[in-house]
Amino acid sequence: MMDADRAALLRALPYARRYARALTGSQQHGDALVAEALRCLMAVALPAGEGALRVALYGAISDAAPYEDAGQEMTSVQRKLLLLTALEELTLADAARVVRLELEIAEHELRASRDRLRAGAAARVLIIEDEPIIALDIQELVERCGHSVVGIAATEAEAVEIARRDPPSLVLADINLGAGGDGANAVARIMRHISVPVIFVTAYPERLLTGEVVEPAFVITKPFDPTTLAVATYQAVTRGLRAL
Repeated sequence: MMDADRAALLRALPYARRYARALTGSQQHGDALVAEALRCLMAVALPAGEGALRVALYGAISDAAPYEDAGQEMTSVQRKLLLLTALEELTLADAARVVRLELEIAEHELRASRDRLRAGAAARVLIIEDEPIIALDIQELVERCGHSVVGIAATEAEAVEIARRDPPSLVLADINLGAGGDGANAVARIMRHISVPVIFVTAYPERLLTGEVVEPAFVITKPFDPTTLAVATYQAVTRGLRAL
């Protein structure tokens, strides 16, 4: 592999790991999926160009992912298309290439997945965010997605207290709480008492996906739109797995 290809692959890895974790619902299974995808990619000639390499990596991850359509509201392909277009911000054409579908069929499947998304299960959400205006904006988006908010916490202590008093079914946490502490620490303290899926919100997702420490399964990038939040909450809740 040429040095330029290796550098491009390394830049794509944090986002590929985010996709795999969101797809499987856990750090362990997501990282195992990425490792399998990398082994498959190394056995073939890599495409030229960073964009094409990233699409190839997503494709190898999607190919290696187990199909779990039985008993699911949304098919594996529909989940993948939602995550690729909303969370990873691929064009529909690139997402279609990732899941090996003709563009017209992928468009139909994406529409169907969005219909199922709107009919998805509602969650009771704890928001951990120290900026009041941002917290209210997130609350509005959460409620617009059909979920309810059990509380908004600006500090670690508030987050732990709200979770103890009114246990949520989903936590949506910023990382940096300023003087109020650290969102990851707040989540760790909450998880000592309840098992609940967690979505971390950050402007720098690659900093959370270094492979050096225990990391979240669900990460969305600030700023985000309602569709991204809806997809992440649906995947987190339906997978029902711990984020740390």
